[in-house]
Amino acid sequence: MSDPFLIGEAMTGGYGRGGPDILHDCTIAVDRGEIAVIVGPNGAGKSTAMKAVFGMLDLRQGQVRLDGQDITGLSPQERVRHGMGFVPQTNNIFTSMTVEENLEMGAFIRDDDISGTMEQVYELFPILRDKRLQAAGELSGGQRQQVAVGRALMTQPKVLMLDEPTAGVSPIVMDELFDRIIEVARTGLPVLMVEQNARQALEIADKGYVLVQGRNAHTGTGKELLADAEVRQSFLGG
Repeated sequence: MSDPFLIGEAMTGGYGRGGPDILHDCTIAVDRGEIAVIVGPNGAGKSTAMKAVFGMLDLRQGQVRLDGQDITGLSPQERVRHGMGFVPQTNNIFTSMTVEENLEMGAFIRDDDISGTMEQVYELFPILRDKRLQAAGELSGGQRQQVAVGRALMTQPKVLMLDEPTAGVSPIVMDELFDRIIEVARTGLPVLMVEQNARQALEIADKGYVLVQGRNAHTGTGKELLADAEVRQSFLGG
């Protein structure tokens, strides 16, 4: 069995060298062209698991591998250069810069022509083309999230990681963002996503991980988890 494209395997750890463990033998993976979602109750360690994969956590056990390479010892900055595009939940845009400047900032690791990638981002998020000269801080919550995702795509990542991309947006905007995320995955780019809207996220997920207290409680396809009576009762409101 070959590895999934990205895997955080048997991760145990927490914040700071002396801090308590938040993750306990937790495994999360995503393959090319897949959408994998991490769901679970508040405080379950969902965002912590994502940050562990991105290198923002001290792992006491386990490892992270990207495209077959062990990257456990790399800093988040080094992981970006290895192909991780990470969109944090908050403070994920430069509010005083224009939309276009934000996208240009996303290409900071590149020294080639970025115009083609910029055009791809504008095709994916047409509203950003219309507002490209506007300060990003003036945009709606959903539009800001599009800027944040677009900026991550400007690095030409090998995998896209989204921490609660629909937090605080309306249901209509959530549906639109999910549609765009599906489009991204269809290009072959793996998408790993933490999401509070569990039911809607599992509906678009190829793979789902339900975490409870930093441990894997349930794992399966999105459809399997939606059909699982225990998952529905405990995490999806029946």
